[in-house]
Amino acid sequence: MIFDSNVAKKTASELLKIDAIKLQPKNPFTWASGWKSPIYCDNRIALSFSDTRNFLKEQFATIVKNNYADVEVIAGVATGAIGIGMLVADALDLPFIYIRPEAKKHGRQNQIEGIVPEGRKVLVIEDLISTGKSSLLAVEALKKCNAEVMGMIAIFSYGFQVASDNFENARVKLTTLSNYENLIELGKDEGSISNDLVDTLKSWREDPANWGI
Repeated sequence: MIFDSNVAKKTASELLKIDAIKLQPKNPFTWASGWKSPIYCDNRIALSFSDTRNFLKEQFATIVKNNYADVEVIAGVATGAIGIGMLVADALDLPFIYIRPEAKKHGRQNQIEGIVPEGRKVLVIEDLISTGKSSLLAVEALKKCNAEVMGMIAIFSYGFQVASDNFENARVKLTTLSNYENLIELGKDEGSISNDLVDTLKSWREDPANWGI
């Protein structure tokens, strides 16, 4: 679910403007999963642009105030959401923690960095949702320490059905500032994405695992 249609377009516009979203249909990216993709989204770049990061922070803070007023802790998913998550926690004057995909193999062997929020209400912040698998690992870690996970908010989602299914099965409410559909709509409206590229982006999203093979 997107937060607001106007915010969704503005978010997509900001990400395109700073090259956080790159489109390369003729020279596809290769994801860690091995998938070939005409698009790559790296929202960590937003931290280098004060206007963009402040916009994202303000939109996240608004969502929290309007929908999660009783949240007690903000959690960022490592590593992509550590920066933006900490900015949001600071704006709301709330404690911040971050969650690794798995526990460290050395030292204190922490998976959650910060004060473990046992019994507290936690809102998870993510930078990007693809399949949702890694994001939901953070939720599992929080639930293991008996935290109450209120939901997750993210900057951008590719809108894969598998992600929707994963979040539904995990019973975790997901809200994003923008998504794949809004990106395509914005590109068409502005003329920055041709009809041919729109067709390519749509075909990839339908079957990303086999696209370009």
